[in-house]
Amino acid sequence: MSDLKNLKPIIRLSFMCGESSSNSVYGRGIADLCLGVREKGSLNAAAKGMHMAYSKAWRIIKETEAALGVQLLNRDGAHGSTLTEEGDRLLDAYMKLDTDLSQYAVDRFKEEFSD
Repeated sequence: MSDLKNLKPIIRLSFMCGESSSNSVYGRGIADLCLGVREKGSLNAAAKGMHMAYSKAWRIIKETEAALGVQLLNRDGAHGSTLTEEGDRLLDAYMKLDTDLSQYAVDRFKEEFSD
């Protein structure tokens, strides 16, 4: 029998608009794209850093913006992109909640399987 103490919970956090009929959500992939834009200054660089085609990253961002009713990026053509104020706040909230929930899950899991 396997040792359950060696297992680790993984939390997959997503935000969605309750009024939207779309399946698009703000999850780990969008957060990673937005973090890449914040760090690298462009969606193209963020997409390349994730080994993703720019066209796919653009489509994902546009679909998510439409589904959430929130503009995530300010686009400046050849000069790159930056996160909007709402995009920054959403990314910060996502990262904090993701960290907090993941730590809570690890702690609770350890409690369940402590001797």
